[in-house]
Amino acid sequence: MTEPFSCNDPARHGFDRDRLDAIGSFLQDSYIDAGRLPMTQVIVARDGDPVYYDARGKMGEGRPRLRDDAVFRIASMTKPITSIAFMQLVEQCKVALEDPVVRVLPEFADLKIYAGGGGSVPFAPGAPAPTMRFVDLLTHMSGLTYGLQNRTNIDAVYRQHNLDFARSRHNSDEFIRILADLPLEFAPGAGWNYSVATDVLGVCIERITGMRLGDYFRQHIFEPLGMTDTAFGIDPQAGDRLVDAYQYVPGSAPQMIDAGPTSKLCQPGRFDSGGGGLCGTLSDYHRFATMLLNGGTLDGARVLAPKTLRLMRTNHLPGGADLTQLSSSLFSESNNAGTGFGLGFAMVIDPAQTLMPSSVGEFYWGGAYSTAFFVDPLEGVTCVFMTQVYPSSTYPIRRQLKTLIYAALEDSRA
Repeated sequence: MTEPFSCNDPARHGFDRDRLDAIGSFLQDSYIDAGRLPMTQVIVARDGDPVYYDARGKMGEGRPRLRDDAVFRIASMTKPITSIAFMQLVEQCKVALEDPVVRVLPEFADLKIYAGGGGSVPFAPGAPAPTMRFVDLLTHMSGLTYGLQNRTNIDAVYRQHNLDFARSRHNSDEFIRILADLPLEFAPGAGWNYSVATDVLGVCIERITGMRLGDYFRQHIFEPLGMTDTAFGIDPQAGDRLVDAYQYVPGSAPQMIDAGPTSKLCQPGRFDSGGGGLCGTLSDYHRFATMLLNGGTLDGARVLAPKTLRLMRTNHLPGGADLTQLSSSLFSESNNAGTGFGLGFAMVIDPAQTLMPSSVGEFYWGGAYSTAFFVDPLEGVTCVFMTQVYPSSTYPIRRQLKTLIYAALEDSRA
């Protein structure tokens, strides 16, 4: 194990060193040697100071050991970054959470609600949808969906139009025009469904600012935070740093589906997916997570105000509900019990219901390739985990990591 992050003494930060070291042994025995994951990389920090770093496995098939500066497809871990970017515009009063989305996307003026259908008629014309607000996009209560849900005829039409993976197929205007012609799963604000809502939010950022989303991120988030290796797509000269991507195959080793050096991500894309398009390093996302822990600032750079971030990491589900009461989603980066949802993050609202060690107010998200992060403001603990196996529901790795980390925490502030 190498420690490029100059890890601090765990004992001085309230951790048992031997118990932290058990994380690497567990990953090696249960995932790397077992052939379940091709690589793992994890960093644990307290109050922003790294106390544990571990990297195992290889860059991919026939490739060398995992580099400390390896680049990963972070998929839906893009969503919190897009949400932060939108809230920067809210702080500048360029837009408000309660504003109707149609103010920025006139294409959404005549949205309808799904009224059923089947056979040769994929969906029947429904009633006009109530006004969709920007807060509905941030909370995934917009009525939009993902084709990956594989639940309804609307999901099927999303797949036909490649709306989940629009990078090389649609530009931003085409993406919105196709969505505007499809009915919503339900009335905005009436339920929770994991969806392309954050992609729509990214297009709204582009239209409000007049900038392509990747350019906005670079200028207003990545450069201030020193996130030098995070972007939409990969510089072809850096393709050797992109790990191979894999897909779970029941009963056998994961199958490689995208080799890093020859990935299409090394080619320019037409669409910057605010919901899942970024690639980046563990080090970069650790900086982002530390900014979140610090209330919106890092190394003198203020990205967001503390009160704005507190609003984002507060449960916005009606009546203080958790996702078991409102979610119709079959594909999500969240466990539902004891879990609320804010403006771009899931958060723990009832640790007992989650059935794992956690803190009230801990917030988190993950990516489809099994990447994950969490921020615990009460304990001052952050964790970022990288690997590259789709889908994220394949293994209970996120629950196991949290359990191992909290088992190593001796000086609890609760």
